[in-house]
Amino acid sequence: MDQAPALTASQSDVLPQEENGLPLKVKLRRAERMKKIRAMALIAPLFIFTLLIFAIPIGIMLVRSIDNPEVVSYLPNTKVELDKWSGEGMPPQTLTAIFATDLVQAYHDKTAATVGKRLNYDVSGMRSLIMRTARKFKSHVPVDATLDTFVKADKRWKQEKYWNALKRASGSLTPFYLLSAVDKKIDDKGDIVNVSEGQAIYVNIFWRTIWIAGVVTVISLLLGFPIAYLLANTSSKVSNTLMFCVLLPFWTSLLVRTSAWVVLLQRNGIVNSSLMNLGLIDEPLTLLFARPGVYIGFIHLLLPFVILPLYSVMKSISPGYMRAAESLGAHPAVAFVRVYLPQTLPGIGAGGVLAFILAIGYYITPALIGGPQDQMLSYFIANHANSTLNWGLASALGMILLGSTLILFTIYNRLTGASGVKMG
Repeated sequence: MDQAPALTASQSDVLPQEENGLPLKVKLRRAERMKKIRAMALIAPLFIFTLLIFAIPIGIMLVRSIDNPEVVSYLPNTKVELDKWSGEGMPPQTLTAIFATDLVQAYHDKTAATVGKRLNYDVSGMRSLIMRTARKFKSHVPVDATLDTFVKADKRWKQEKYWNALKRASGSLTPFYLLSAVDKKIDDKGDIVNVSEGQAIYVNIFWRTIWIAGVVTVISLLLGFPIAYLLANTSSKVSNTLMFCVLLPFWTSLLVRTSAWVVLLQRNGIVNSSLMNLGLIDEPLTLLFARPGVYIGFIHLLLPFVILPLYSVMKSISPGYMRAAESLGAHPAVAFVRVYLPQTLPGIGAGGVLAFILAIGYYITPALIGGPQDQMLSYFIANHANSTLNWGLASALGMILLGSTLILFTIYNRLTGASGVKMG
């Protein structure tokens, strides 16, 4: 029998080799899998941090803005009857009887106040009405309570608006808080209408927030651009000194920096005294607890966030572009506007977006330096979350602020492209 010809060196190289009993292809797959596992392990801490600090809280905020558990949890049988009731006219006797029983039970469980508080957000006076009725029913537990039984406990039960408020709050999810955040509500007919002028405040506050953030962003860009240009085009010794001055505010607490402006901007403070000594003003300016003070405090806080992206972009621009333009006959000002300035647009965009997003979310600066007409949306979010404990409305206002930020950023990204926020 003829023997098979011996394999050449090149043929043996392309065949699967085995080492320690395992094919080479298997070992390569294992090595590739280990690389992926190591890569995932490296990014896992950042992913977990982002999930815990950003994604989950935002998800909770979204849920709280539409969550409506009070009537469903504490008046469960009443909720079933409310679903059967059309909401027109006065409630039937089956609903009033079950509502009275649930109300007494909620009073014993110390949850009636929670129900009354939720209903009071919709119709003023509902909390006192619920608690007063529950106390009277506790003393004399009604059997098969009718509408007259409720009217004897409190005459306000004659009015349909209180029963309609109970009907509107019977769902596990509600648009109530989101509508309140844009100064709207659902009326007794089920239509979405504007709230009264005395209650319509949040839309004006929203536009005030956008206006203040926009003005601060523009001024910060106008002030930050020449500083960043000087940083990028001066000697290293001067540049290092200026960079130290730019970064110095980051080493001081935000609260301390803001509180310092309270001292500087008061009527007898350093700013007014200096202006009067220079003869620029005859009497002290109203800077503290007014809009100018808010602008000054914001600009001081946000200027470094504008300068650093601009500096990063300007540092990467070669001076040869300007020299080439001037050598071709362009005036230095024309060369700056048509050659240098367009190359800084990514830095302008990045610094502007960063400053704007930070400005609309700041709470301490307008709270300490501004007056009542200078408070921004973040102040009311904090107030509802910490003082009034209306977490639903606080979450809804937060969602409005988050949504508007995402919309504005999307518009900016569409206009400039993804490269518009790259620095360098």
